[in-house]
This record gives sequence, C-alpha cells and structure tokens, in this order.
Amino acid sequence: MLTRGDDYPLHQTPEPVAYSGADRNFYDRYFFNGYSPNGDLFFAAALGVYPQLNIMDASFCLVREGVQHNIRASKHLCSERLDLNVGPITLSIEEPLKTLRLQVSDDASGICADITFHARHAPVEEPRFTLRNSSRMMMDYTRMTQNGSWSGTISHGDQAITLDPTMHVGTRDRSWGIRPVGAGESQPASPERIPQFYWLWMPFNFDNFAAFFHSNEDERGLAWNQRGVIVPLASAAGDDPVEFARTGYTLDYASGNRRVSTLCVDYDSHDGPGMNVTPNGTLFYMSGLGYMHPQWGHGMDHGPLDTAYDTIDLSSDPAGDPLRLHVQALAKAVLSVDGQQHNGMGVIEQLFLGEHQPSGLSGLLDPWN
Repeated sequence: MLTRGDDYPLHQTPEPVAYSGADRNFYDRYFFNGYSPNGDLFFAAALGVYPQLNIMDASFCLVREGVQHNIRASKHLCSERLDLNVGPITLSIEEPLKTLRLQVSDDASGICADITFHARHAPVEEPRFTLRNSSRMMMDYTRMTQNGSWSGTISHGDQAITLDPTMHVGTRDRSWGIRPVGAGESQPASPERIPQFYWLWMPFNFDNFAAFFHSNEDERGLAWNQRGVIVPLASAAGDDPVEFARTGYTLDYASGNRRVSTLCVDYDSHDGPGMNVTPNGTLFYMSGLGYMHPQWGHGMDHGPLDTAYDTIDLSSDPAGDPLRLHVQALAKAVLSVDGQQHNGMGVIEQLFLGEHQPSGLSGLLDPWN
C-alpha cells in the first residue's frame, strides 16, 4: 500500500513506508514539554504512531493553579503516517529538527493552543536502548532529545497566556523502534518476576547551553544505558558538544516515598563540571500522556476516532497510585563549569519500579508499600 510517506526518504525496510517490519510493538513518537521561569505554567504533549496496530494517538496536558488538565485522542491510522492530526490535536513539522507547531482546540476542556517549538541546539542522540526480559525483546529503540523555546498562545477558559521565547523554554524528544504498546501480551515471559525499571532523564536549559543526563539501571545499580553531555546553543556555531565518558550522580529521596528531593550530577570523575538539581515543587504526571494508563495507554484501540478529557488534583500525591508513579518534576539547576556557576531549569523525569540496591529500594514500590 503506497501512501504520502513513500515520497519521503523515511523507509526502514524494503517495503512501502506503511509497513514497519514484523514486530507488532513498533512505534514512532513525539514528546514535548514547556514551562515558565517561576513554574506557574507547565504543559506537555505527545503524538504516537503504531503502524502494526493501525493506531495514532495524541495528548495535550496543561498544569495550572493546582490542576493537571489532560486531553486525550486516538484514531485509526489507516496506514497514513504523515497525517499528524488526531481529533483536537495537530502536529506540524515546519522545519525538520528545528521548528514544530502544535495546535489544540478542545471544547470539553476549554483549552486552545497554537504554539511553536524553536530548537535551541542540534538534537542529542541517546545511545540505542536495548532491553530483554529473559529471551524476549522488550525494548529496542533510538531517541533524540532537543531543548528549545516556545512562542504562541495557550488559552484556557477566559485566560490567555502568551509564550515568550526568551522566557518559556522546554524540551522535545523523538523516539522510534520497539517497546510494549497497545494491549498487553497474552502470554508473559516465564517465570514471572517483579518488574524492575530505574529511570532518570534530565534535560536542562541554561542561557548559553543545554545540559543533559539520563540513566537506566538494573537492580544492582549498574547502568545499561547512560549519557551525559553539555551542548552549545545553535548560535555558538562551531562549538562541539562536550561529551563525558564517565558521569555519576548522587541523590536523596523525599521522606516516605520514591520522589527525588535533591540530586547532584558529576560530569567527570574528579574536577569536571557538576550540576546540583532541586525540584521546585511542580509535579507533572506522565499518565496524562498515556504512560502506564490502563485505558489510554499508548496504542490502545478506541475505534475510528475518540477523545477524552480528565483532570488530576495536584494538591495531594497519593502513595503508590499507579497513575502517579511516572513523573516529571520541574527543577532548578546550578551548573559549575571552570569555576563559574550557571543557573538553569529543566525536569527530573523519574520512574522507579522494583529493586535498586544502591538506593535501598526493594519490593515493587517500597517504601510506598
């Protein structure tokens, strides 16, 4: 089946672009976030394509005045991978790797948006993620991460917020490959084990550069995927990213749960740059974008077209709530480079399931059990 995508250099197999190999869990996904300097505004968006499942879904979330508003949409793909409109949400690629536009118009929530992401630097390619559960492939994908600024307007009810690129910044990522999507497997891998997943993902914006660190670790605390890099802005043409072969970190958890309270990244083993990170209290629940959501998980079939709207009260953080395990915490950072300190903002994305011996974490959710 030939589609508009076949006239673009996107093919990953010898077949038309409508076909994506043989794994039903193949996906292709966009993620965005943005925030104000004082943290009173936070928004996020995602759009996912699942060719083997014939599904495209999208979501837009807005955090304002103690409430997280979640707009969700899903449609049948009909093999057309470049029609990036799902109900009230539309993504436009204005200039690949540089400028992308999001439009939202949702009657149920009263939220409208016409906002544009402007890249601040070249994308950072993360190491390929490959993870098996025994002999079964769970993850095999590539992701790129890119910080940027935002322009445009977000409206909610009678309030309109104008985004200023000098103030409103954020991050986007693009990932594609294989990870669990759609309905669960009918026969899980044997023997069944307590899930284990330890995940930190930290993109930060500074005035003259961006800093990035992420780590995936097993139950022993050994990183099976990790990268630390400091990236110059596009305006600093000719400067290459500063790559660090060895990046370590230390962190403390908030009392009685698995939330990061403070974190320090050491970009080298001795006298290299260091970044101290402190959450400012703004939490965003990734379930608003479908992560770990029982009904609106990525790639779930809701028919030819369906939309939904719900809210999350942010005044409390219930212990062990499955919809609140995977979070992004807006945070301030102080980065020390060559004796100078630089102030920035970003997020600590965190999902800690199962055992992590260096942290003293055991069981599935201890100390939330």
